[in-house]
Amino acid sequence: MPRLPAIDPAAANGDAKDLLDAVQRKLGITPNVIRTLANSPAALKAYLATGDALAGGRLNARTREAIALTVAGANDCVYCASAHAAISKNLKVEEPEIQRRLNGSSADPATNAALAFARKVVDKRGWVSDEDLQEVRAAGHDDDAVTEIVANVAANILTNYVNHIAQTEIDFPRVELAPSQAA
Repeated sequence: MPRLPAIDPAAANGDAKDLLDAVQRKLGITPNVIRTLANSPAALKAYLATGDALAGGRLNARTREAIALTVAGANDCVYCASAHAAISKNLKVEEPEIQRRLNGSSADPATNAALAFARKVVDKRGWVSDEDLQEVRAAGHDDDAVTEIVANVAANILTNYVNHIAQTEIDFPRVELAPSQAA
């Protein structure tokens, strides 16, 4: 049972209603995590603005979703694992690759380096080593890409933590995480 309510868009008012209506128009659905973030219109606005800004960056949607899966796996967030697995499937990512991404890896070398770095950012709370930074750069990720990887990690930590606290009801096909994914 959720510990924070998912705001019903039909009962919302003010900024919360405007934001929820905008998400519904854009996505055709209003996921429970968005409805939960609507408890604070400021938090929802910050989350949406961050997502929009990062969508305009240089990391493509598949890479951003790969980072989201890695962060969900690292933080044992079943809601986000489920949501981003569904989004990844819509982006034509195959199930074995989704599982790799939940574990912080990829069959694609450049994506693998980005995900290994993202996982280190989560595990080390940002205190990555010079070697960690050198490895991601050696795979072709410049300072712009490295900074965007970190920004994507941070955006996903927000929803992971909100879902942990709220115990958000999963409204996507459920993905179970193996214990090693939350190491």
